[in-house]
Amino acid sequence: MSRTRALVLTGLAELLGMSLWFTASAVAPKIASEWHLMPATTSWLTLAVQLGFVAGTLISAIANLPDVLNVRRLFAVSAFAGAITNAVFAMFAHDAATAITLRFLTGLFLAGVYPPGMKIIATWFREGRGLALGVLVGALTLGKASPYLVNAIGSQNWRINVGVASVLAVLGGVIVFAFVHDGPFALPNQPFDLTQATDIVRNRAVRLANFGYFGHMWELYAMWTWIPGMLRASMAPRLADVGSFVVIGSGAVGCVIAGRYADRLGRTVVASAAMIASGACSIAIGFLFGGPAIPLLVVAAIWGATVVADSAQFSACVTELSDPRYIGTALTLQTCIGFLITTASISLMPMIEHAVTWRWAFAVLAPGPILGTIAMLRLRRLPEAVRIAQGRR
Repeated sequence: MSRTRALVLTGLAELLGMSLWFTASAVAPKIASEWHLMPATTSWLTLAVQLGFVAGTLISAIANLPDVLNVRRLFAVSAFAGAITNAVFAMFAHDAATAITLRFLTGLFLAGVYPPGMKIIATWFREGRGLALGVLVGALTLGKASPYLVNAIGSQNWRINVGVASVLAVLGGVIVFAFVHDGPFALPNQPFDLTQATDIVRNRAVRLANFGYFGHMWELYAMWTWIPGMLRASMAPRLADVGSFVVIGSGAVGCVIAGRYADRLGRTVVASAAMIASGACSIAIGFLFGGPAIPLLVVAAIWGATVVADSAQFSACVTELSDPRYIGTALTLQTCIGFLITTASISLMPMIEHAVTWRWAFAVLAPGPILGTIAMLRLRRLPEAVRIAQGRR
């Protein structure tokens, strides 16, 4: 099996599996109208997934699951379990409490899809790892955007549109289980080691890479969660749904471009440039709210491309700077804390929007990429940084 084929298949599986993430968010207006939900309650359809993912990654990191278990089986089983909980939500949820519980469980199981997918790719790539992980994160970005496209062109019945994602996730699990193999850089399954989580925190270089990731995450999921709401408030609903898919999905292009240049110019440089660009967009986007749709969508698409472009590079840094025997644990711990941070920024946005309107609301996200850029530039100066991308730090 070639590494290109492994990347294509794993990327496709990641796209299909992560389509579960925003299934409820894409149809949230219909659910809110049908169930007579307040905006604060509706936002929990997204927040529950984030919290479930945090819980799942915390369990996985403490137990070293991506390093102790066969990572492809972990991916497949998790995708199947997430598909089941999403299908139950589509068929049987009729109130907020049931829906939020099922969305939490979906997020819990997705913790076994995202970080294990990155570990699979790391076993195939040393040279060109930034581009490979960029392709993978680009694929999952398209997966997360896909429910908005399904909602725009699919059924008027939101339950059918949600159920489509379960079918896709099952296919993703089958692809990884049946057609993907471990790469030449895979190590044997490791014994459980509780100290790995604390060792990762003590590693200064990994810590700075994580700080960069945390600043990036403050911005990313709040943008992904609330940009559809801004677009719906500024233009026709169907155009807003198509626009949401384009804006979020444009991140796939950003990830691939950033990955290619990160392997050539340096991870910390490219990640910093992406955060500077996305932070500027978070401030500028509000000035276009309520105006013509095209300029708003253009700037939003640029933001969508840059806001996630750096994501894979933080993960690549962690795989290169941490203990190679436990990179699955290191990646999982990174995502656990990062997604915990997203719950704060996602929750904050409605309050900020209510206070200052969409004109200024997204500007509250700018400090994240600013602090993330500082962390990456500090990492660049460390002696350990020579291990990043074969010296192209």
